[in-house]
Amino acid sequence: MVPTDLLYNKSHEWIQINDNDEATIGISHHAAELLGDIVFIELPSLDDEVKIEDDIAVIESVKTASDLYAPLSGKIIAVNQKLEDNPETINEDPYGEGWIMKIKINNKDEVDDLLKSAEYQASIEED
Repeated sequence: MVPTDLLYNKSHEWIQINDNDEATIGISHHAAELLGDIVFIELPSLDDEVKIEDDIAVIESVKTASDLYAPLSGKIIAVNQKLEDNPETINEDPYGEGWIMKIKINNKDEVDDLLKSAEYQASIEED
């Protein structure tokens, strides 16, 4: 089951829309399970301007390395520095302490294209 209070995209990022047109972003539990034990994350740089679907981070696990894509266009306003020393936090708590970054949203219309939890759940069941 995926949290119902979040939005998702098809590349398995979750998005929490916060006040002031800000969004917190991480990867879903499903994605963390597919990756296996996460051993390293290359975080994006603060103040970077990103466009939707840009490669913005790299997550490495014992199985593979995977790109993280921007689910929204905007400016990186925070990164979870704790993940540099403890990347396994993403496996342990992907929707809480394992958040990856925060973006100041540039185009609120992009939010309409994100998946609701039921749509995301259906998409991962098809995989």
